[in-house]
Amino acid sequence: MSDPLIARLKTLIVESLRLDDIRPEDIPDDEPLFGSSRFGLDSVDALELVVKLEKEFGIKISSSEESKEALASVAGLAAFIRAHQASPRV
Repeated sequence: MSDPLIARLKTLIVESLRLDDIRPEDIPDDEPLFGSSRFGLDSVDALELVVKLEKEFGIKISSSEESKEALASVAGLAAFIRAHQASPRV
């Protein structure tokens, strides 16, 4: 059974970062989103994504270390949101 939070995050990543040539279902749950990723995301994309995630899920990513941990992969991001969100909105 598909995880609705992971599905929402993949859609949000594709839409927010305007990844026109990538479909949400093309993003593996555990593949790195940044660095040597095939998605070509950079620090500006990371900042844009953090702002969107903070608004969408009511979380706060307060340091670069926390950001690296949270944005490691879609699965990592889902775990971070679940750990830092009072009530899920998925």
